[in-house]
Amino acid sequence: MKKRSKMATENIDPKNTIIGVVGAGNMGSGIAQKYATEGFQVVVVDINEDAVTMGQQRVSDTLNEGVARKVFTEAKRDAILDNMTFTTDKGALKNAALVVEAIFENKEVKQTLFQELDGICGEDTILATNTSSFYVDDVAEKTTRPENVIGLHYFYHPAKNRLVEVIKGKASSDQAFEKAWAIQELSGKTPVDSKDRPGFIVNRFFVPWLNESMRLVEEGVANIATVEAAAKKFFKVGMGPFELMNVTGVPITLHAATTLGEELGPFYAPCDLIRPIVEAKENWVLDGDVDESAFDAIRDRLFGITFQIAAALVLDEEVCSLEDCDLGARVGLRWPKGPFEMMNDLGTDKALALVQAIADRYEDVQVPAQLGDQNGNAFSIAHVQSCVGDGVGYLQFNRPDAMNALNEDVVSQLGDAFAALANNDEVKGIVLSGRGKAFVAGADVKFFVKQMKKKDIDRIVDFAANGQKIFRQIDECPKPVVCQLDGLSLGGGSELALACDYIIATEKGSLGFPETGIGIYPGLGGTQRSARRVGVNLARWLVLSGETVPAQVALGMGLVDEVVSSNDLAEAVKQKALSGKTVAENSPPETTPQGFEDWHQVFAAPLDELLEGKVTLPEGDNGAKLQKTIKRLGFKAPIAMKAADELVRKSAGWDLATGLQAETNGLAMVFGSEDALTGMTSRRPEFQGK
Repeated sequence: MKKRSKMATENIDPKNTIIGVVGAGNMGSGIAQKYATEGFQVVVVDINEDAVTMGQQRVSDTLNEGVARKVFTEAKRDAILDNMTFTTDKGALKNAALVVEAIFENKEVKQTLFQELDGICGEDTILATNTSSFYVDDVAEKTTRPENVIGLHYFYHPAKNRLVEVIKGKASSDQAFEKAWAIQELSGKTPVDSKDRPGFIVNRFFVPWLNESMRLVEEGVANIATVEAAAKKFFKVGMGPFELMNVTGVPITLHAATTLGEELGPFYAPCDLIRPIVEAKENWVLDGDVDESAFDAIRDRLFGITFQIAAALVLDEEVCSLEDCDLGARVGLRWPKGPFEMMNDLGTDKALALVQAIADRYEDVQVPAQLGDQNGNAFSIAHVQSCVGDGVGYLQFNRPDAMNALNEDVVSQLGDAFAALANNDEVKGIVLSGRGKAFVAGADVKFFVKQMKKKDIDRIVDFAANGQKIFRQIDECPKPVVCQLDGLSLGGGSELALACDYIIATEKGSLGFPETGIGIYPGLGGTQRSARRVGVNLARWLVLSGETVPAQVALGMGLVDEVVSSNDLAEAVKQKALSGKTVAENSPPETTPQGFEDWHQVFAAPLDELLEGKVTLPEGDNGAKLQKTIKRLGFKAPIAMKAADELVRKSAGWDLATGLQAETNGLAMVFGSEDALTGMTSRRPEFQGK
């Protein structure tokens, strides 16, 4: 984990920050739309009015499609458009913090543009190229500010695909890189760190994956339909290589493969099969009979290509981290697993054999030495990363594409990473955070479903018990532990936050306990620590209703300790971590938080009265809100509701250790219920109380 400089994030307020985009084509307009969606002020520049108008129309069409699909409201669409200015005047980029170049792939034209921007933009403006073909250093060559030039490689469609590769050239400064990185995170992107090498990270193995698919057809191993079917089966994707080329543009694949071939050698050069398709301006014909007898040969070739290049990228050339390589595949390509995860699943000894077969086939391909050095052992993949800076230990969950959900590996790594920081004499306090838009969005439901279908409820209980143990260590740590809540927190994530001494949030932070809506109850301390924070009645509201509470509301009820701006967050958590003050086991508050009296009164009623609607509601807005809440209780799982309610109510008479053990003791019952499996496998579950 790299701790980003504080300077990278200070004074970046989207509504007061101008982002420039040069090029209003498919990529440029999508890049601009994403920035505007996240509140940045965006200036889009193109060479003439027709190009500008077409770019503006692209954005409008995409947003209107989002409104039709109920992704956006009409008001949100209008707000996004209000954040955008389309013009032919490059002078409008003068005050931009960042200008992204998204024009066609011609090095001389890009260099000329950067020369122009050099004379227009302020000295602190970062100039970024979206090139997929050239080195960042080459694009920066004609500028007087190469230290402020970086690469930002977006993926289609950039308004929807979260991945962006952030590339630091040899001349790029750390400050420019970190500020660009921070802007990507503020714009809702998932950045990955790449060296300035051909293909960067994802295209380096994805384009050869497409190329090898064509070679399989050219060699007569299988027809297109068979390669499509095999690729979808083994990589667990919705579209195979030929359909993907049709969707993104066959000429783009030819151009990308040609560029890689020129830089890296014949192995990367485009298969001849693609040229007549491009010349005829046609798409691949996907129809045909599927021959499953060819599946194994296709699997071995496509796996072998992917594994060889990924291993060379990470192990030999150190272009990126192992984690960023896998993250790039999952986010950018929407593969369920990245290359190293797939190698671990298959077995690294078998992966080595497939790579050796590729090396035997192609003269300019070698087996990465470190792949052989694995000796059959799995690669270590860090889902929890940590570092130390200025006396503070920083621990970050690194599964942004899975909303940092907790599974066995993540919880185990959390325990190890936290213990290392807790035992480090240089560390005076610890900060927990999540990468991406969530802190931690609960436990991984897929893990629960898999074990329930196998009737292995004991494994779920063991997972929860281990989580309880680690959360207790966090709770009892003699050093201050701070939750940095800058996004969504659900279920186990909210329980982890409550195990910390302090929760410091931004406006984007929120907490919720949705478990009763999927047939279970909070099993990592949620029924106990919530009551100690806000009192039994308000805890019953949170746990039984599953309602998500935004940061400001959570602050008012005592669930959160402080709400600060995004700009102030890094300093606030650092100072709290260095305060030397921990919080002893909380006792329920003696008075009801102001503004929550109605919720306190209504949720003092027994559960059966709440479910039957036999409660007196206040008048006005609060009464209307509570009426909706009580109505929703009827759609929750009865077994889970009863168990959760009992645990929260009894928390007042238990010490924390007793309450936590009671939570664990009831898990086998609730996870063994039919309702639990129904709740986790249905979009709109109908619970039977069984």
